[in-house]
Amino acid sequence: MGKRVFMFPGQGSQYIGMGKEFYDTMPNAKAVIDLASEQTGLDIPALCFEENDKLNITEYTQICMLAVEAAIYQAIIDKGITPDVTAGLSLGEYGALIASGAMTMADAFAVVRKRGIYMQEAVPTGGAMTAVLGLDPQVIEDICKKTADETNSVVSVANYNCPGQIVISGSIEGINKACELMKAAGAKRALPLKVGGAFHSPLMNPAKVELEAAINATEIHAPKCPVYQNVDAMPHTDPVEIKKNLVAQLTASVRWTQTVKNMVADGATDFTECGPGAVLQGLIKKIAPEATAHGIA
Repeated sequence: MGKRVFMFPGQGSQYIGMGKEFYDTMPNAKAVIDLASEQTGLDIPALCFEENDKLNITEYTQICMLAVEAAIYQAIIDKGITPDVTAGLSLGEYGALIASGAMTMADAFAVVRKRGIYMQEAVPTGGAMTAVLGLDPQVIEDICKKTADETNSVVSVANYNCPGQIVISGSIEGINKACELMKAAGAKRALPLKVGGAFHSPLMNPAKVELEAAINATEIHAPKCPVYQNVDAMPHTDPVEIKKNLVAQLTASVRWTQTVKNMVADGATDFTECGPGAVLQGLIKKIAPEATAHGIA
């Protein structure tokens, strides 16, 4: 029997109405979302369920996503289903830490509320993110480095999403120049992403400094099962290492492709997406088509 993975999506999967069925029909899931409201002073149900212009703003997106992910996770474990390992993409790593027992829900909600604010505040430094399709990762890395050196700007790999889909992040000037070179090198497309800033790049350093203080003040427990973290795509159980990797994650590449491959190599066969949408399920099918991937929402 292969290992069961609980995986948690990142920013970008949110939509108005996410989690409402769980909130309305499952008392324990409702209690989780209400706890997020208590911890943050925000009306999470209103932000998630009612038409508003805040849900797509980083400051609010992150806590709303995590609240819904945690509620869905609660609904799953209420059925007696538990993970053998956990992982999350970017923000989703906090959901993975909850599911592994490394962070309490209350602590995770408090930290992610701050994370969203800090990242939103770092946005005015300017920046952009673009998905590059159909180009070898090494070519993309080389072009990013060449562009950064020649233009004295920030441009780096933000996300290794799946084979053929890599996201780059950095200054607008750097991204534009890099995209020209990548198209010339044979990239099929370069698609600008609708995001609030240059996430997972050195432009997030101001947020990283503040987040480090918040994470260091938060208790991380020894997890009940390994957590595969974004920065090195490896399983972790040491609270000290988990903290260090959480801080580093803000400016480092999200190694999702490598993470999934490592989990499969370590015996994972069943991937359950705990969160809104089906983005991660789609990525699993491209990275590890031999595995089973499904959702709950």
